[in-house]
Amino acid sequence: MNPSHHLGELQYAIMRVLWSRGEATVSEVRDALADERERAPTTIATMLKKMEKKGVVAHRADGRLFVYRPTVTEPQVHRTMVAELTDRLFSGDVTALVSHLLEEQSIDADEVARLRELIERRSAEAGARDADGAEPGERGDA
Repeated sequence: MNPSHHLGELQYAIMRVLWSRGEATVSEVRDALADERERAPTTIATMLKKMEKKGVVAHRADGRLFVYRPTVTEPQVHRTMVAELTDRLFSGDVTALVSHLLEEQSIDADEVARLRELIERRSAEAGARDADGAEPGERGDA
């Protein structure tokens, strides 16, 4: 069974610290988050224990200290959380999600151009898959 990569606000903030540092103690995480909001070390320690049960972090002992490290990547978490959001709010309809973002968010001309490039690239990849049934890179044209 895959661990849940859905993270709350504090959990995601903790993961950002771990992704940027590679590993950190409770005190190091607390200090890194101090600019956002002061939190008790016990709050951070409790959250890290919960995150370890989810399978998104692991720890090693360094003397009496636990040093935590991420066990999932930021893209993995993004994929899971966006998929859950899409399922929950848009019944899995990716087009509805993108449509909502385009209608509700301020997007400048450069971002529109980047979106067009992404759509064109994905369309070309889909066409290549449809042409021979293989995923790009599976035909030896990586």
